[in-house]
Amino acid sequence: MASRTSSLIAVIADEDTVTGFLLAGVGNVDLRRKTNYLIVDSKTTVKAIEEAFKEFTAREDIAIVLISQYIAGMIRFLVDSYRKPLPAILEIPSKDHPYDPSQDSILSRVKHMFSSDFIGSTSRW
Repeated sequence: MASRTSSLIAVIADEDTVTGFLLAGVGNVDLRRKTNYLIVDSKTTVKAIEEAFKEFTAREDIAIVLISQYIAGMIRFLVDSYRKPLPAILEIPSKDHPYDPSQDSILSRVKHMFSSDFIGSTSRW
């Protein structure tokens, strides 16, 4: 159980990815039997993924939400509209779906921040 000073990592991914993180000690079940992970398979609905994403991003005990990039694509509108600094949203690859930087909304925002137009407008040189 998380103490007041500790924060959790939440995972939304396929079974193999979630199992790896659980074996690494990321898993948590609170007193209400709420977990900090969602295993997504062919039977998981987009609505269930949306609900898990909303729940994890609303929880104060979660600092990072790891979501497989192909799953983030299913709820892209939610991921792209999320603007809070915490919990941080990180898109990760999965065994069957390699990472594609062009689909990563966080990376796109960082690239935009450091584009030549942005740097040129703030540089004193």
